[in-house]
Amino acid sequence: MSIDIDTARQVAHLARIAVQEDDLPELARELSGILTFMEQLNEVDVDGVEPMVSVTPMRLKRREDVVTDGGMQDKILSNAPDAREGFFAVPKVVE
Repeated sequence: MSIDIDTARQVAHLARIAVQEDDLPELARELSGILTFMEQLNEVDVDGVEPMVSVTPMRLKRREDVVTDGGMQDKILSNAPDAREGFFAVPKVVE
């Protein structure tokens, strides 16, 4: 499939990409190349091929899902400009 300059202009407009008029022929060529590659991919026989998440058949490492308090209250509060009684202190915004 071949993309003409008018179609390339319309694609650039829809994608909200500013393309100079001089660059439209190159954009049309590039888009035509992408569509040609996609047509080649459509010719591949994938019957009987199961979908994969990865090219290597390995499971992701998982940690046990345990709820904790983080155990870092002192480290976290050390970054605060003002902390009182184990909490962030912020200015009063409602009177």
